[in-house]
Amino acid sequence: MTEEVQFCLDAAKEQMDKVMKHLDAELIKIRAGKASPLMLDGIFVDYYGTRTALNQVANIAAPDPRSIIVQPWEKSMLEPIEKAIQASNIGFNPQSNGEILRIMVPPLSEERRKQLVKQVKTEGESAKIGIRNVRRDANEELKQLKKDGIAEDEIKEAEDKIQKTTDQYIAKIDDTLTAKEKEILTI
Repeated sequence: MTEEVQFCLDAAKEQMDKVMKHLDAELIKIRAGKASPLMLDGIFVDYYGTRTALNQVANIAAPDPRSIIVQPWEKSMLEPIEKAIQASNIGFNPQSNGEILRIMVPPLSEERRKQLVKQVKTEGESAKIGIRNVRRDANEELKQLKKDGIAEDEIKEAEDKIQKTTDQYIAKIDDTLTAKEKEILTI
């Protein structure tokens, strides 16, 4: 196999890995009834005029499956952190004791679980589209290599490899979604 074709295959696999990592990151944000510090990812606080990630101005821990504790490094940040969490629209209402914020994670209702499963399926479909887009781009690149003089049977073999890799990643996505759905629906 020529170097150009191998490079195309490697690039496609690398892009598909990125799609999977993105899917994993999105699924972590969808809570499945258990408290996790990652639920507060994406929340930013005004830290002396600078928009700063919450995990860079406070310790975040989940001491048990039903609560999250946010301990600011500076007491003056307690109120801005509390407001940022409330404004983030993730459905949490932090309780302050003057030193830390305690967030009680309510158990999920059946209706909410179904909404979360729909959200998981949407994320999965987006990931599958991403994988298919990578396949399309790789096939376009292979067609260009064919025009540049690479042997037709080598291009065909590479296209088959890209299809097999695509099928593997789609199956991986399905497995990941099934596991997440089971986690959400388990009470």
